[in-house]
Parts: sequence; structure tokens; C-alpha cells
Amino acid sequence: MVAVTPILETPQVVPPARRPRRPKIWRGAVLGIAAIYFLVPLGASFWYSVYNDQQGFSLSAYLDIFSAEGFGTSMLLSLALAVATIVLVLGLTLPAMLAVRLSAPRLGPVLEVICTLPLVVPPITFVAGISMVLRWGPDYLAATPLWGTLIAIQNETFPVVLVLAYVVLALPFVYRSLDAGLRAIDVRTLVEAARNLGASWPHVVFRVIIPNLRTAIAGASFLTLALVLGEYTIAALLGYRTFPVWIVTISGANGQLSVAVSILSLLLIWLLLLFLSSAGSKRRSTS
Repeated sequence: MVAVTPILETPQVVPPARRPRRPKIWRGAVLGIAAIYFLVPLGASFWYSVYNDQQGFSLSAYLDIFSAEGFGTSMLLSLALAVATIVLVLGLTLPAMLAVRLSAPRLGPVLEVICTLPLVVPPITFVAGISMVLRWGPDYLAATPLWGTLIAIQNETFPVVLVLAYVVLALPFVYRSLDAGLRAIDVRTLVEAARNLGASWPHVVFRVIIPNLRTAIAGASFLTLALVLGEYTIAALLGYRTFPVWIVTISGANGQLSVAVSILSLLLIWLLLLFLSSAGSKRRSTS
């Protein structure tokens, strides 16, 4: 007799039923409200800059920007202050954060509190303290070598005192951006591997750490640039004619021109933000 082997039927796996996708209307609603909130004032400002009752529709305000008195000087001054602020704040913050992460992790909360402290100090209080120090300095430092330094940092051609003030204001934003970048990489492993291969500390910082923090450094630089190009209170109260101060000054004589300059500067900052965002996304996709 031939043995009969029973044939086992394989059970059919039934895929779980997919839930029907519900249209998320709230996303469109939020985006629509945000678009109205941002675009309506911008559109009203643009219409004010191109239309008046005497001439009607005209782009003369935008054509007169580059020939306006003081535009080039104030813009170059603000850009120079922005570059100096970016270099100084990154040169102070990045080495301090690396040292804390590698050698003294317990000091991390202390460094965080110090860097975020400017957020709780109003700019008007901050500039009042700077003005008091600048007035007090010549009386008490006249017989010391620091008197010449105090006068030099107030030079109207390039006021270093504004760079120092902007560094303090930019510290919270730079710290958060760099902290997010450092959390995304294993700093200790990268440093130990580079050091074991014989790399010096400058080589480790400029060839290992900084290339892995390009997106974070670019974000910190952009935030600092936007802060310097939009800061008015400190520069105005200290008596320096930066780009925001020039815009407010010229608004009394030519309101359309000041609004046109503000719109162009805002669009320039948005384009820089889009460029940095696209560069960061391309870098992540490539890696």
C-alpha cells in the first residue's frame, strides 16, 4: 500500500484593510491663514510704494533706490558690521561649545544659560547700559591706555561697539543653530579618530568638524545677518547711521522710497533663506 501524505494548505495572508485617507483640511486652512497674514501687509506695502494720486502707478520709487543719498554708505556699513559680527560670534561660540562637549560636559547647562541670557534683556535696557559705559569711560580712563581704545571702538566709519553689541544679541540664535548641528553628529568619535590618525587640533576643527557643521553654520550666519540688517534701536540710540536707521530717516522725506527699500531688503533675506534651505537639503540628500 502506498502511504498517503496529507497536503497542507498554506494559509492565505489577508493584508490589513487600509483606512481611507481623510482630506486634512486643517493643513490648507493653516497655510491659507499664514499666507493672508504675511502676504496681505506685504501686498499693501507694495501697492503704497508704486501708486499715488498724483502720478498713478509708477515704479520710480524702486528706480530711485540706488541713487538715493546715503543708501550705499549705510548698506555697506551694515554689511560690514554683519560680516564682522558673524566672524566674531562664530569664533567665540563654536570653540566654547566644542570644549564643553569634549572636556567638560557638566558645564553645558551653564554655557546654555549664558548664551540664551540676552533673550530676557530688553534691547532698550541693553543700549542704556552701553551708553552709560561710553559716557563713564572718558572720565575714569583718560589717564590709562584704555582711553584710546574706548575712542577707537566708537569710530563712525566702522563702529566696533556695534559689533560687540550685535554679538551679544546674536548669541542665542547662534547657540541654538550650532547646538542642533552638534547633536546631529558624534563629535567625540570624529575628534578621537582624527587625533589617532595624527591630525592636529586646527586640522580637526577646519577639516573634520566645520565641514560636518556647514548647514548649522550657514543657518547661524543667516540669522546673524538678518539681525544686523534689521536692528534699529541700538544703532539709533548710539547715533550711528546704519541701514535700518537710514530707512527710518528717509521715511520722513520720501515714504514710498523707504517702503520700497524695506520690501527689497525683506525679499533679499527671504531669497537667502531659501538658498540656505535648498543647499542644506541637497547636502543631506547627497550624504
